[in-house]
Amino acid sequence: MTWQLQDAKNQFSRVVQKARTEGPQIVTLRGERAAVVLSAADYDVLRAGRPSLVDDLLAGPAWDDEVAEAIARRAKMPSRDVAL
Repeated sequence: MTWQLQDAKNQFSRVVQKARTEGPQIVTLRGERAAVVLSAADYDVLRAGRPSLVDDLLAGPAWDDEVAEAIARRAKMPSRDVAL
């Protein structure tokens, strides 16, 4: 079902209930699709099997010793000149 934004705001609990029982509810703004309200179950299906941001970052290439040492050296150096 499609809802104009003002109607969706005024009847939000109904929009959510319909998302749970009938499927995704489309919200329009000035006649253009702006958002979709999904049930938690539908959202979980969409997210299933997809890695999180943390998983993506941890799955990056391994650092060799030279890169790890360069990062450790940089962490010990001030980021700017603080001499007065």
